[in-house]
Amino acid sequence: MATTKKAITVLIADDQTLFREGIKDLLEDEKGIKVIGEATTGPEAVDMAKKLKPDVILMDIKLPQMDGVSATRIIRKQCPDTNVLILSSYEDEAHVTESIQAGANGYLSKMLPASELVNALKTFTSDGVIIPQPIMGKLLQGLRQMGAKGYDNAPDALTATEIKVMSLLGKGYSNKEIAKYLTCSVKTVKNHLNSIFQKLAVTNRTEAVVKAIEKGIISPEDGQ
Repeated sequence: MATTKKAITVLIADDQTLFREGIKDLLEDEKGIKVIGEATTGPEAVDMAKKLKPDVILMDIKLPQMDGVSATRIIRKQCPDTNVLILSSYEDEAHVTESIQAGANGYLSKMLPASELVNALKTFTSDGVIIPQPIMGKLLQGLRQMGAKGYDNAPDALTATEIKVMSLLGKGYSNKEIAKYLTCSVKTVKNHLNSIFQKLAVTNRTEAVVKAIEKGIISPEDGQ
């Protein structure tokens, strides 16, 4: 008997009614994606995240009462199984870096074509992170400006292969792309990632890239 694949549950947090409803209509036409709620303010997004426990929140940065970055920080602490994907019109280094540091698992532009948003959402829930190459470059530029201050404890040494995996992560490669590049299986890549996460004391790919750059394990130029 075939197993029915669980639909990706999504909460949309945006105060612009037309944009929010447009995203909802787009996603509801997609098989395997289910919109389970809409929030128009930061506090409402936090409350609905705790109540509904969605797989993914599409979060706008500019929300009333509490901005999306602050809401993301609270949600990631209180609902660690819920991923937050920032969907914003801001693409500067400061907003991208601040969002990722707050715990966002990904960052996309609101100017992204509808078809690419759907593909990104499905890839995101599979690989755990989605940051397009142009935005990844801005994130790394922001980290370069910040420097590597404030991190006293060195991580356990990564192997040469793990460092290569980190470099490919910084370039925005998916698990399948890394496996193809290293001529290994996707399962092997996941094993490398689990080892990296443990050594760097992080929980996802984005945090791993940020930590690796901050600690000098890989160069910011790896993402450009």
